[in-house]
Amino acid sequence: MEHESNSADGPGSAPEPGSAPGSGPGPDSAPGPGSAPATLRYHVDRDVYSEARLHSSVLHKRERDPKGLCQRVGEHVRCSRERVKAGALSLLPIVSWLPVYPVKEYLIGDLVSGLSTGVMQLPQGLAYAMLAAVPPVYGLYSSFYPVLLYTFFGTSRHISIGTFAVISLMIGGVAVREAPDAMFYVLGNGTNATTTTTTTTMVLDVEARDARRVQLAVALTTLVGLIQLLLGVLRFGFVAIYLTEPLVRGFTTAAAVHVFVSQLKYLLGIKTERYSGPLSVVWSVVAVATNIRDTNLSTMLVGLVCMVFLYGVKEVNERFKKKLPVPIPGEIIVVIVSTGVSYGMNLFQNYQVAVVGKIPTGLLPPALPDHTLFSAVAADSVAIAVVGFSMGISLAKIFALKHGYSVDGNQVTGTLELIALGVCNFVSSFFQTFAITCSMSRSLVQESTGGRTQIAGLLSSLVVLLVVVAIGFVFEPLPQTVLAAIIMVNLQGMFKQLRDIPTLWRTSHIELAIWIVAFVASVLLGLDYGLMVSISFAIITVIYRTQSPKSMLLGQIPNTGLYYDVDQYEECVECSGIKIFHMNSSIYFANSELYITALMQKTGVNPTALLARKAQQKKRRKKQEREAEKKSTIIKLDVDKGVSHAVVDVRLAVQANGQVPESTSDWDCEETLFLEEGPEGAGGTEGAVHTIILDFSPVSFIDSVGAKAIKSVVKEYAAADVCVFIAGCSRTVLSQLRTLQFFGQVVTPDVVFPTIHDAVLHCQLSKSRPLLLLLLLLLLLLLLLLLANEHGGESLIDRTPVIQQDCDDWMIPLAFQDRGALSCCMH
Repeated sequence: MEHESNSADGPGSAPEPGSAPGSGPGPDSAPGPGSAPATLRYHVDRDVYSEARLHSSVLHKRERDPKGLCQRVGEHVRCSRERVKAGALSLLPIVSWLPVYPVKEYLIGDLVSGLSTGVMQLPQGLAYAMLAAVPPVYGLYSSFYPVLLYTFFGTSRHISIGTFAVISLMIGGVAVREAPDAMFYVLGNGTNATTTTTTTTMVLDVEARDARRVQLAVALTTLVGLIQLLLGVLRFGFVAIYLTEPLVRGFTTAAAVHVFVSQLKYLLGIKTERYSGPLSVVWSVVAVATNIRDTNLSTMLVGLVCMVFLYGVKEVNERFKKKLPVPIPGEIIVVIVSTGVSYGMNLFQNYQVAVVGKIPTGLLPPALPDHTLFSAVAADSVAIAVVGFSMGISLAKIFALKHGYSVDGNQVTGTLELIALGVCNFVSSFFQTFAITCSMSRSLVQESTGGRTQIAGLLSSLVVLLVVVAIGFVFEPLPQTVLAAIIMVNLQGMFKQLRDIPTLWRTSHIELAIWIVAFVASVLLGLDYGLMVSISFAIITVIYRTQSPKSMLLGQIPNTGLYYDVDQYEECVECSGIKIFHMNSSIYFANSELYITALMQKTGVNPTALLARKAQQKKRRKKQEREAEKKSTIIKLDVDKGVSHAVVDVRLAVQANGQVPESTSDWDCEETLFLEEGPEGAGGTEGAVHTIILDFSPVSFIDSVGAKAIKSVVKEYAAADVCVFIAGCSRTVLSQLRTLQFFGQVVTPDVVFPTIHDAVLHCQLSKSRPLLLLLLLLLLLLLLLLLANEHGGESLIDRTPVIQQDCDDWMIPLAFQDRGALSCCMH
């Protein structure tokens, strides 16, 4: 029977016997004026349950009809109107929100946001194409097709899809690696003006190089889209969780270093080779420093002026963002002004300032990617696909949380976002684009200027389309140093992530290590190898945390069922003879030995040492028994001869008042000392440890190695007369233990309890039963002595030999079982 009652007693009310009251803040009734608020209390009066009893008489599983394989497959492939509708809404989110689009409420904000974002897309598309090592017009293509497709397939209402610095840099690294400049030098003829002789020189075929790099970028984008689609269909969106926030922030900061270094030659007007692979940053810096004397001052001046202006505009936008209706479009202002200045002053001809060059008007017809390049870029496509998705889904969830729409159903889920990005990349690759993801800077602009839906993204793509179709040629005089300035200033947000270092130092050293490893590895080894090293190190930190969990002994807060760390809280008291062990970890092959070692160290009970000590005590006991038998034989012989002895054996000596003397034999002293102090190395001073309770509440899973280790240690402790119980075991772990055949003759479900308090109460009750039996025997002995004294009319002293002989017949065997109980009974 179980009975629970809730009551609101005063703070001074005592708990009922056998109850486990707990208290917490909160009034249970309205207190009168001037009176202290009452404390909410609860009292529980129920039986102590073990897992065996719960399973047999309390908990009953629901009856469910098992479904066959064919039935389950049929349910998944069955087609109905509801399922078709749900599938269409999930794959095309625009179908769910466009019919109910509030025109009057949202249209103005989306219009302003779309124009602002489109104006920002133009210069960034041109600039990030340089990072991808392709002609600038392909950046415009990548700013149109994917953005248009995301309007229909996208799951977020606020992020801006398009070119992004990190992804563009990774693509550029692959393109430069597979199509370096050295592959495209051809023979050219030159004429010496002084000698009028013709010389043969090597000339770089820029058109052939760019065409090859475009093919590589398109093939890479196709594979990225296919991988993202495959991961989405297989519901592998969870892979992004392995890219932890410190890892992503350290990685993107390192990417910012790569981007910044790669733009130095454009800012200074220096012609150097573009490097890729490990130590590419170092070689790039060395190349710039070596050719620093060739700096074009006009190019550097234009770039620095643009950087100062853009930085100032960003500071104004940030400081007055609440007062400005829309952010000042500094980038498009710089592009328009610098293009006009370059065209008017003819910077390319007069000052040798490098410009964008030819931008074809109109869109390219769709074409199949070169499938022969897939094998060369397959490994890189996996890294780009995962990085692009992780950045997109993280930013989408931030905006979803900020604006209060759920992150489930047809909203921002990992699976749907993967499919959306996969469609954008895969379909767009047939129109000569490179891989895209969301941009934080553009997304912030789109959201801050009033964008509510992806209508803003649709309008921004139309702005780019207008430029590509009609006025693309206008930007041909645009200096490349201006694009480099735009890229460098946009890295400001990424470099601000360096502030994470002091914050992580104060909060988590492990996450700081992940951040630093991701940053250093990505800077020195390149973004591809750096990402692999970063993920590997993050997984190693998880293993390290499982290998170094915190272990503790729990103690009870008096008069409650609450148990906490005895080393941390002075109110917690250990139960006499009971050690409650807690470790914040699951138990599996990697840490099972660590768990057992910590258990023995914390409890101070080593079963091996305990068994050795017990064997030593047993050997000593047999020796003393033999000496006692010899002594008893001599005493009996002397008694027969009439010799008197002042010292007799403890089993035969009874004082005149019928009590055992206070002193005991050497055997009793040594055994009592052993029981009180525990085995060597135990260090216990509160009494012998007879029970160990394993708190399994933090254990989320256990494998076969862990189950065998626990079962083995239970057997070892049982051989040393120490009981082991398990408490707080979840139903999932219990199911795993049953599957692993953990329960048997030694370990039964009776040793598993739902809570620590159940286990403690069971142990205390089990240890109190022998004491009750001894008390009953004591009362029976006293009754027999009184009856014998009254019935025979003899004094107690005269009947001592008879009583002693009677007691010897049944008390002596009991003494060997519990010598402390014998002393208690004789007293």
